[in-house]
Amino acid sequence: MKTLISFFFFFTITNSFGQATISGKVTDQKGVAIEGANVYIEGSYDGGTTDAFGVFSFSTSETGTQTLVVSFLSFETFKKRAEVKTMTDLHIKLREDVNTLDAVVLSAGTFETGDNGKVSVLKPLDVVTTASALGDFVGALQTLPGTTTVAEDGRLFVRGGEAEETQIFIDGIRVFTPYGPTTNNIPTRGRYSPFLFDGITFSTGGYSAEYGQALSSVLLLNTIDEGDQNKTDIGIMTLGGTLGNTQKWAKSSLSVNASYINLAPYNALFPDRNDWEKPVESASGEAVYRRHFDSGLLKLYTAFDASNFELTQEDINYAEGVHFKLNNKNLYFNGSYRGMLTDVWSIFGGLSCTHGQTDVGIMDKDIEDTENSYHAKLKLKRRFSNRLKLNFGAEYFSTHFNENYQDDRIASTRYGFTNDIAAVFAEADVIFSKKLAMKAGLRMDYNQLFKAAEIAPRLSLAYKTSKKSQVSLAYGNYYQNPNNDILKFDQALQPQNTTHYIFNYQYNAEGRIFRAEAYYKDYRHLVKYDSEFIDFATNFDNSGSGYAKGIDLFWRDNKNIKNVDYWISYSFLDTERDYKHYPYAAKPSFVNTHNLSVVGKYWIDHWRSQVGFSYAFATGRNYTDPNIDGFLNAKTKSYNNLSLNWAYLLSPQKILYFSVNNVLGFKNVNGYQYSNTPDLNGVYSRRALLPAADQFFFVGFFWTISDKGTDNQLDNL
Repeated sequence: MKTLISFFFFFTITNSFGQATISGKVTDQKGVAIEGANVYIEGSYDGGTTDAFGVFSFSTSETGTQTLVVSFLSFETFKKRAEVKTMTDLHIKLREDVNTLDAVVLSAGTFETGDNGKVSVLKPLDVVTTASALGDFVGALQTLPGTTTVAEDGRLFVRGGEAEETQIFIDGIRVFTPYGPTTNNIPTRGRYSPFLFDGITFSTGGYSAEYGQALSSVLLLNTIDEGDQNKTDIGIMTLGGTLGNTQKWAKSSLSVNASYINLAPYNALFPDRNDWEKPVESASGEAVYRRHFDSGLLKLYTAFDASNFELTQEDINYAEGVHFKLNNKNLYFNGSYRGMLTDVWSIFGGLSCTHGQTDVGIMDKDIEDTENSYHAKLKLKRRFSNRLKLNFGAEYFSTHFNENYQDDRIASTRYGFTNDIAAVFAEADVIFSKKLAMKAGLRMDYNQLFKAAEIAPRLSLAYKTSKKSQVSLAYGNYYQNPNNDILKFDQALQPQNTTHYIFNYQYNAEGRIFRAEAYYKDYRHLVKYDSEFIDFATNFDNSGSGYAKGIDLFWRDNKNIKNVDYWISYSFLDTERDYKHYPYAAKPSFVNTHNLSVVGKYWIDHWRSQVGFSYAFATGRNYTDPNIDGFLNAKTKSYNNLSLNWAYLLSPQKILYFSVNNVLGFKNVNGYQYSNTPDLNGVYSRRALLPAADQFFFVGFFWTISDKGTDNQLDNL
């Protein structure tokens, strides 16, 4: 017995001599003690937690050099590698985790949806459930502040900039022809289906150095990373039909969409002000293939559409009207790869190709346009820590544009241009704390056509003023080439330029978001010319200038009222430009000083329905009345539009959708056309430019056939 007791006594003494004590205190950067932090030796079971004073102490049998780990929720994990015997009386300061949801975000000039950011002001589903959007992502974005109501156009006009100043990217790669062509006073639509995208970033200014050739705005569309299940989507509409299918495999998936639109039956039921000889007819298709690898994702996206129509429009100077016909074909391909090279290095590479062919006939004129454009990009990202990340890369744009013109007076004439642009960019994201962050970048573009290099700095700062609010500042310099209609006649020009200054305040609580943003834009080197309509004899230069300044307000709430989701947008815009054929600086004819948008949606459980409305108001736009002195000297009446929609859930996979645009039939005037010559009294007669149709009705039945059901009652839209 004595021998056994002696053995245990000896073992206990020996074991105690083999133990080391690790001790210390854990606080935040301000010295405040952190209670409950986990402290342990990596790869062992030895550890403990801190007490109310942040103190910890535990014993370990590990020897030599080891790694001590300290972790606590919403703080960065701390690691210290050292000799065990030196790990006593430590004072460890944990840094806040800057990746948490309540951390500061760089948001000046940017609206994000879906998977693109921490703070989403719109959801992808809003594109198809907003009454006035009519299934077009551009229509949904026009309910956000910063956009201008130009109902007869259909494209995005942002903060005093023309529509061509907004560039659209799919998966980070440029789309050169994002809209289908159209004729005067008939709005165009975006070419691409919203059903293939799960993230949208709409930057109304102050955007990253990664993006160039855009004076006003950048719209980023991200295709869905992975098909959720095998399914078939069928849509039967008053305008035509759609068919989609998704197939999913272990590491890949394929989604295809096809649609056919023919307005002939619709125009027969609801005639408009045009004499349609061939109503709008279009066929389109899209496909996205995704392949997941161990360390990356490959996406291949392609879209094709063909459209044609022929009509005669009223014209005050031609008793028989103006005959117009159009035939367009467009093919777009986009391939991209995004992946990790190492734990700290990531890579992105992509290529897009566009082939567009448009044949236009205007009275006795015949114009054939062919555009082939390419965009290649390579980007690397180095993550030094959660607080410092560096992006840098290079890209190349190439556009080949040719036009063939002929009429009854002259022989066929061919002209065009080739423009190549090479660019490099670098940008650093620096997060000083959960409250303060900075993005600083520099971009340089070399333009082969103009033999000129342009350097554009960009800077954004954001500071968290409280748990739910923050302020942001943004500055940036931006360049963009003149558009194809100018370059095809004159290539001896230079890029147009603007500088953005933005101040943003944002409040974000559960189910509620408020944004207020003030901005100023300074335009330089805008293109001016000496004729009202440009042609071979027009003279061009870069002497134009201008400014735009204003305030944008946005409020969205889906929390305070049960089953109700609504948002309100307001924009004030003050702008003048001296460009094109303007005799002096004036407010352009596409500008509304005040824009208001109100969108509401209500889910009715016992009806299994969602009902919604959209109301848009905009003050009048300038036009030139030749009967009084001055330029852009008169103003149209205000614009009003109330749209309603209703979605009825027949079953979890069948939905009946109905919408009416401009339900009250407001007689909105887009401007006026005046006669070329005055009457005997010296008065120029005029004709109001009204929308082709006062109202637009849409009815659709959507059916999803899938392997599994759906959790969201409106996902099938």
